[in-house]
Amino acid sequence: MKKTFYIFVWITCQVSTSAAQTGDTVNYQLFKEHIVIFSDLGFNSAPFNIRDHYALGVKKVNYRNNIKPVVGVGVAYKWFVLRVGFTIPLNILNETKFGDPTYFDFGFKANIKQTFCNLSFRNYSGYAVENAYKFNDSITPNTQNALMPSTRSTSISANVWYLGDKSFKMAAFQGRSAHFTGEAKTWYLKGTLNYFGVSNDSRTIIPTELTDSTDIQNAQGIGAIDLGVIPGYAYANRVKNWQFGMFLGLGGVIQSKYYLKDDVMRSFLGLAPRLDLKFSGGYSRPDFFILLVSDFDVKSLKIQALKYNQTYYNIRIVSGFRF
Repeated sequence: MKKTFYIFVWITCQVSTSAAQTGDTVNYQLFKEHIVIFSDLGFNSAPFNIRDHYALGVKKVNYRNNIKPVVGVGVAYKWFVLRVGFTIPLNILNETKFGDPTYFDFGFKANIKQTFCNLSFRNYSGYAVENAYKFNDSITPNTQNALMPSTRSTSISANVWYLGDKSFKMAAFQGRSAHFTGEAKTWYLKGTLNYFGVSNDSRTIIPTELTDSTDIQNAQGIGAIDLGVIPGYAYANRVKNWQFGMFLGLGGVIQSKYYLKDDVMRSFLGLAPRLDLKFSGGYSRPDFFILLVSDFDVKSLKIQALKYNQTYYNIRIVSGFRF
């Protein structure tokens, strides 16, 4: 992992030195004097998996939450953006197989010159263990999954992106109050501070059919606090009225990780890789836009033989008018 990290940093520096723009090129159009009315429709999800040497030869347990549509409406003018969102009380996946979860998402975003800041709190309650019928005789192949309504995942994150080129505008990447007019690219550094983890109240996270006598396999909670820096590269372009963009970064974090069993916590220090990934693309004119946007937040930790990986992501269609 260390070699991969150093190679990526070297490539990022070389690409940014040879390809970065001078900052004098205007490759975006701002609509600060426009009132922007927009709406969005999409969904959030936060599946995770845990790997270890479990009973019955199982090495990986997958957890997935049901998906509820999320609708938002908002307005933007100059530096001001207000969005109100709510979850539609409808499950997209089969409730018999994936349950009826509850979750809460809160976020704050701000652009300050060459930096972009993002604070987020996410809490998902209610998961299903996929294909549990393979090790639980009480579950039929028709039902497939084991519902675990008290299983909960939580993430609190504070992130700051520093964009190396002034001409790459995050507002244009987001597409509401600006859009790109040509090719834009930049290296960037992302500073990240996180708390994340999963728990199951007083029960084990892993189904009891798979646990053994070790404390970590009977853990009722696992998680970490981590701090790190992610170097990366951002690219965007526009062809006629169509634009697209991507952020891609790879770095590492220092972690204080733990597992909890019977109110006794054991903690460890370590390192973990971290991926930064964003996509945006669609159609934009000065008076109208419709974009598909997505954001992926990949978390991971390792304690002894146990590996925990989780991806918080959202996918949305955003459309609006600029008056």
